[in-house]
Amino acid sequence: MTQYNRIKLESSWKEALSAEFEQPYLQQLSNFLRDEKQQGKEIYPPGSLIFNALNLTPLPAVKVVILGQDPYHGPGQAHGLSFSVPEGIAVPPSLLNMYKELQRDLNIPIAKHGCLQSWAEQGVLLLNTTLTVERGQAGAHAKAGWQRFTDHIIDCVSQQQAHVVFMLWGAHARSKGERIDASKHLLLTSAHPSPLSAYRGFLGNGHFSQCNKFLLRTGQIPINWRLPELTTSEQADLSL
Repeated sequence: MTQYNRIKLESSWKEALSAEFEQPYLQQLSNFLRDEKQQGKEIYPPGSLIFNALNLTPLPAVKVVILGQDPYHGPGQAHGLSFSVPEGIAVPPSLLNMYKELQRDLNIPIAKHGCLQSWAEQGVLLLNTTLTVERGQAGAHAKAGWQRFTDHIIDCVSQQQAHVVFMLWGAHARSKGERIDASKHLLLTSAHPSPLSAYRGFLGNGHFSQCNKFLLRTGQIPINWRLPELTTSEQADLSL
């Protein structure tokens, strides 16, 4: 059985990426991850969530791409969506700055949790350019081969979709802009929302409202950026 046949992946992405899964570098990446685990290293996110962004946002549904760099490297944080954490996990600083900009830009109250799954389900591809990380070691897998794979994902969206909004925050994300057809897509660039750089142009960038205006102008349904409220039990868990 080939690696392609073993992969559990949403059908439109599996078709679009089928040739990529047969490339030697992905087999090498698979071997690398297996060896890391055999050495007792903790790898995030869990294997079932590595392709969570693709599984929640099929290729034909992609309207917006928000590029992150690599997953959060703390226990319980990473669940396969850039900038997002599962409900019950404290909101990370970069995501909090995104919430502050949403409040300034669209008057959306700051959410009490960090799970962005509702965005993904509306067509926001929350893609990290590296899909795994070692616990406590930011960027540990940056050169393992993921970036070639996620570059191909970006290419698929640019080539196969029309009128997508790409939010490219920070130098790393902006460097991917050269792969995107700016004649048919909207590229929104600024500083990264990290507390180290957000004041240099992220806060005040108006990207969320610009995104929705572009979607409306191109005949698409805008994104509802307001996150659903937590249930009472989830709120209790979050406060622990």
